[in-house]
Amino acid sequence: MQNEILSVTNLTKYYGSKIAVENISFSLHANEILGLLGPNGAGKTTTINMILGVLEPSAGHIRIENHDVAKDRQLALLSTNFAAVYSPLPGNLTVRENLNVFGKIYGVKQLDSRITELLKKFHLERFKETRVGTLSSGEQTRVSLAKALLNRPHLLLLDEPTASLDPNIAHEIRYIIKEFAKKNNTAVLWTSHNMYEVEEICDRVLFLDQTKILLEGNPKTLPKEHGQKNLEDLFIVLAQRGQS
Repeated sequence: MQNEILSVTNLTKYYGSKIAVENISFSLHANEILGLLGPNGAGKTTTINMILGVLEPSAGHIRIENHDVAKDRQLALLSTNFAAVYSPLPGNLTVRENLNVFGKIYGVKQLDSRITELLKKFHLERFKETRVGTLSSGEQTRVSLAKALLNRPHLLLLDEPTASLDPNIAHEIRYIIKEFAKKNNTAVLWTSHNMYEVEEICDRVLFLDQTKILLEGNPKTLPKEHGQKNLEDLFIVLAQRGQS
């Protein structure tokens, strides 16, 4: 088994009397892409925000490369990055300015060449002097993904990373992320409602519903193990079960 990058133990989050995440545990290893799946309200985004230290857990522990996020958030997140549609980059800064600012925050070495490399990889060269707020949603997504790879993170958190992209661009993004993870021994936590995408890119999946982990396994074999033709059918069955 490769190095454990992320360890989540008995993680729980309450909002007043409402349970958002209840006693979930999982781990994520280097060069592994883990799909965190579930209907809206299942606790996926809450879980990611607790891993990032944005939300404080009501109970449980999170360790990133053996650093406790609660006790040493800065060190734990030093080699972590993320992208999510609900966390847009500053719209008044240009693409290059955004990447430059975040690159300095992360202490990226040879930053100019790294920015040039990512602009090319995500087909953003012609937008480099354009204010991010004027870009389309798909273009902004590509800038956010470029930001997420800036520091060559060991842990990469992606919340619906291809939701606003055209199918051909989404396919290319999946390839870029998969190759990046392989080359850098990066652990990737990936949420998506696109089950075709999940089957294509994820090594393992967790199904969350009613704030708990219902199932875990290989996305290519899990449906047949539970009498379903594909991952989408299994998703629907689990979601309907949670509603009943």
